Amino acid sequence: MFRVKKIDSYIFKRFVTLFLMTFFICIFILLMQFLWKHVNELIGKGISWSVLGEFFFYAMLSLVPLALPLAILLASLMTFGNLGENFELTAMKAAGISLFRIMRLLIVFISIVCIGAFYFSNYVMPIAQTKLWTLIFSLRSKSPEFDIPVGEFYSGMRSNVNIYVREKQHGLLKDLMIYDYSAGFDNAQVMVSDSGRIQFTADNKYLVLTLYDGESFENLQKQHLSNSDNNIPYRRETFKTKEILFDFDNTFNRMDESVLKDQHVSKNVVQLTQSIDSMSKISAARGVEQGKEMVNQHFLGREETHGMILNRFKIKKKEFAKLNADTLFQSLSQDEMIRANNTAIERAKSVKDQIQFNGMMLDEPVKYIRRHQIEWHRKFTLSFACLIFFFIGAPLGAIIRKGGLGAPVVISVIMFIFYYIIDNTGYKMAREGIWSSVEGMWLSSAVLLPIGIFLTYKAVVDATLFNQEQYYKILRLIKQKINWVINRESIEIPE
Repeated sequence: MFRVKKIDSYIFKRFVTLFLMTFFICIFILLMQFLWKHVNELIGKGISWSVLGEFFFYAMLSLVPLALPLAILLASLMTFGNLGENFELTAMKAAGISLFRIMRLLIVFISIVCIGAFYFSNYVMPIAQTKLWTLIFSLRSKSPEFDIPVGEFYSGMRSNVNIYVREKQHGLLKDLMIYDYSAGFDNAQVMVSDSGRIQFTADNKYLVLTLYDGESFENLQKQHLSNSDNNIPYRRETFKTKEILFDFDNTFNRMDESVLKDQHVSKNVVQLTQSIDSMSKISAARGVEQGKEMVNQHFLGREETHGMILNRFKIKKKEFAKLNADTLFQSLSQDEMIRANNTAIERAKSVKDQIQFNGMMLDEPVKYIRRHQIEWHRKFTLSFACLIFFFIGAPLGAIIRKGGLGAPVVISVIMFIFYYIIDNTGYKMAREGIWSSVEGMWLSSAVLLPIGIFLTYKAVVDATLFNQEQYYKILRLIKQKINWVINRESIEIPE
């Protein structure tokens, strides 16, 4: 166990301060992006502040796997960039302190963060994801907040009822027109009213529309009340007050979390492993059963087919194995050949349909296994990504020697976008079954690990990787070489 010295404490404090700052900034940015994606589930539904707070809390927890690697990359790049820009890193190396000695306490801290990230992904994320998606599904099923617009027809209370309001004054609706086609267009009912008011019942399940000083017109053309000559084509009613009741459930009903109990997002590593094993056995047993069924129903060597061939051609059972299908077919008459061909085609179509159906039956268990395998590997890729991003950010900051929020932010965003594209590509390949789950989920780590090793090596040997003069010098040498070749060809004397 090493002793924490002043240099370790100094670097650790600077890193942790930047890490916490960048972590909350990343969480905020990702949360805004997540909110924009799910804004339709929140806007216009009258959600209480407690439900909104719960939504943001679980969304924030679900975004930690994206924010944590980015925060580590940005914090390490800014920390060592500031040390390099202020020549503190140069002074430490001049005193004989190696880069790994400077990073020693941070490596221990990042290792603890990686272990914590695994436990967070394994125990906290399943609960957060379950509660978040339960909340999202509940919000999607909630009715929108009731609000009748002015100057246009509104059908939000019921699909076959249109309401027109000319003006609103302090909650009172002025000059209302209501068209009710519930009984069909031929039996339409029209109501006009001087004013009206809308209120919810105590249980928020019904909407009461109270109309004042109006008239109601109902078309009776298709009702055929009687055969007398006193029938009239419509009914007219004048009222001082009239109440209409509409079904409009405005309560927020939370969905049961047990619906997501068997989903991959709600399980830890042990549960995922058990689900994969059990479903793999079920899938394998189902495949064997389907194979036996195909052989018994369609294979030429089944017993009833043997008997049919033996009876048709008067062949002994011992000679059956020596028969040639082409010879048997040629011995048939022309009509029998046609019938045999038609029968073979029908059987082939039947076998094809059966194979497609079997594939569909096996497709769902395979997708179930694949999703669980992807989630199993995701528990570990988060921790490994945090470690890789530290060994990319710290050496890169020591090489470029630029602190602040300028160059480090640009480089971090570019590097993270590169990581996100590769990781998302691998995830989609694994999800579609093009690659295995191991190849898809560890693709980003396999690509970024060599980059981290290369940058760490360059930082340890003090390589001028981003020195502009070095590249200008190389370009000048290339230009001189090209000019030399051109001049040599121009002065050559032909024979």
